[in-house]
Amino acid sequence: MNPSLSIYDNLGGAPGVRALVEAFYPIVLQNEQLAPLFPEDIQPVIDKQYMFLSQFFGGPALFSEAYGHPMMRARHMHFEVTVERAEAWLACMNQALTQIGVEEPLHTFILQRLSGPAHHFVNTP
Repeated sequence: MNPSLSIYDNLGGAPGVRALVEAFYPIVLQNEQLAPLFPEDIQPVIDKQYMFLSQFFGGPALFSEAYGHPMMRARHMHFEVTVERAEAWLACMNQALTQIGVEEPLHTFILQRLSGPAHHFVNTP
């Protein structure tokens, strides 16, 4: 990990973020807590997640350019997001990071960076 670069650049830019998202969603769809939250046609979700993570990780503002301000908590309010689901989401991301070969300390740094937002989305006890 090069601390002078963004997460986006440390992941290898667009191809790295795309690889992460493409690895992540098959894992999510196997998770019994998370899979019911997603539509049968997962491709639009994958594309939005790619755009959001590109932006969130310090790359181009793809999500904002396409959809406006992310307002991610508001966009997730119609889902029952529990602490358990937030943790399951992070566990799936952990698996995806491992699958694509993200090494330490970048692996842990990414999980820590995503932990705040994941728990911020919690809206159901």
